[in-house]
Amino acid sequence: MSRSAELAANLAEVKSRILRPDVTLIVVTKTYPLSDVEILRDCGVENFGENRSDEGLVKAEAVKARWHYQGEIQSRKIKEIVQWANCIHSLDDARHAEKISGAVTSPIDVFLQLSLDGDLARGGVELEELLLLANKVMQLPRINLLGMMCVPPVAQDPERAFAKIAQAHQRFIAEFPDSPALSAGMSGDFEIAIAHGATHIRVGSSILGPRSYH
Repeated sequence: MSRSAELAANLAEVKSRILRPDVTLIVVTKTYPLSDVEILRDCGVENFGENRSDEGLVKAEAVKARWHYQGEIQSRKIKEIVQWANCIHSLDDARHAEKISGAVTSPIDVFLQLSLDGDLARGGVELEELLLLANKVMQLPRINLLGMMCVPPVAQDPERAFAKIAQAHQRFIAEFPDSPALSAGMSGDFEIAIAHGATHIRVGSSILGPRSYH
């Protein structure tokens, strides 16, 4: 089977499992070659995600699409990230929000990252801090707050983790009804995430196959 046929079949299979029409599928292409991105674009994919800014910059210059940055935000990389990313999923620091606001000339979409376990190494902040951060972000020019994002801890049962995320999400949209989106769910758990209200899912290996890190 050709690579084009393989990716088209995998994409169709994933799409068949997305049971809500309002869900945005973001295909995460980190570590995969540009040729895969081009194939998926030709298959109709409109949203791509990257965790590494340098990789995202190269691919976004080559393939016109909506590009999402979902990796750790480093202050020194912000000016580069906003050159190519249309949406940032991993904002968890007011200082970074201020730098993003100052670095863009037109509005950029963002999600605020929720932490379920308080592990700073994994990114995100706990709910009360997230709500305070949202209030600050809403005051900044050129930042469009779409909603919240979360990556459940690997050790937590997915059903329980996404139930907690859904509960936090309801609290979030009660306070910020104009920012109702939820970015949650990856290859191994996106169906559970969708069942708990996810509007954006970030899927890589289920479409592109196992990653090979160099």
